[in-house]
Amino acid sequence: MRIAWIGKKSPFCGNVTYSREITNALLDRGHEVSFLHFAQEESEPDNWPKFQEVPLPFIYKSQVYTIPTFKATKVLTDSLREIQPDIVHASLTLSPLDFILPEICEQLNLPLIATFHTPFAGKGAKLISGTQLLAYQLYAPFLVNYDRVIVFSQIQRELLARMGVREENVAVIPNGVDTTKYSPGPSQIKAEFQAERLFVYQGRIAPEKNVEPLLRAWKQSAMEPDSKLLIVGDGPLKPSLQPFYGADEGIVWLGFIADENRRIEILRGADVFILPSLVEGLSLSLLEAMASGLACLATDVGADGEVLEKGAGVVLNTKTVRSQLRTLLPLFQDHPELTTVLGQKARKRVLERYTLSKNITHLEQLYREVLLQRPLPLSHRL
Repeated sequence: MRIAWIGKKSPFCGNVTYSREITNALLDRGHEVSFLHFAQEESEPDNWPKFQEVPLPFIYKSQVYTIPTFKATKVLTDSLREIQPDIVHASLTLSPLDFILPEICEQLNLPLIATFHTPFAGKGAKLISGTQLLAYQLYAPFLVNYDRVIVFSQIQRELLARMGVREENVAVIPNGVDTTKYSPGPSQIKAEFQAERLFVYQGRIAPEKNVEPLLRAWKQSAMEPDSKLLIVGDGPLKPSLQPFYGADEGIVWLGFIADENRRIEILRGADVFILPSLVEGLSLSLLEAMASGLACLATDVGADGEVLEKGAGVVLNTKTVRSQLRTLLPLFQDHPELTTVLGQKARKRVLERYTLSKNITHLEQLYREVLLQRPLPLSHRL
């Protein structure tokens, strides 16, 4: 099948990882993939596949949203006309192009699928952030014009349904992780940081990630000198937090790490992964940590609580993150057998539900379903 994928290659975020992993896997399955993405001058993240690329010009781009130039619409339309894909799949980038894509694809008679990443709060909760609520309200009227919308959990599907998107047009396909690449294995990371017990946070250092309660809990728990907390990532809050939580407390700031092998080495050598977010979609970082055999603690937001439910990890309450972690951090420090058991359960859960292979199989089935409902006079089919 010939697929036109529209997404981002930078700056690094969950959307970028999603696009890289899915397009890699689609190519491995024998599909043709063209990647239309917002052009950039900075160096690319590693492990991108080799495919036809179409740069889309932009004015501004961040981890959160993108502003294309006026010329981007014409470049996108002309490129799709030239590529003549069987299907267009947009990993939505919080860009104005997301809203005009249905019109472009209707004009070209191309079926269109979207993956809607926007994070949300937990089951039964209101969206924590006004920005997130606005994003759902803004997108819902336009998502009805896509042939299918992919979300990561049933909760998210129900949320969109309440905003007018027909449930039958919303497919739940959770994120998947490469469980061969992300797996338990040898690592020298503990020796490197002179640590007996190693805890990891990986993600943006931003308000919605709620990192400060983790840092405060760590500091207040008076952890042993040979216990270390690695903070992997960058973001707007880092300059205001780093001076107050540092090496004296056993906290190591590693910044953004582009090298995937380095990130895997960190996960393989760590004991516990912590994700205290206020909103999430379905965290790929969490799935990668689980697949690597770490004991995982995450808040019950987005689909993360669902991933860890029934013993696959510890689900935290967003309102009491700091107090819960003050109890749990010393517990996991002093009882290695507990982290071992939870790590084994975490990997088992990923193998059962969240492998990249299953994700791609479900995606292929969705592509077939859409093409059968809307057959096109194109020669490339599964």
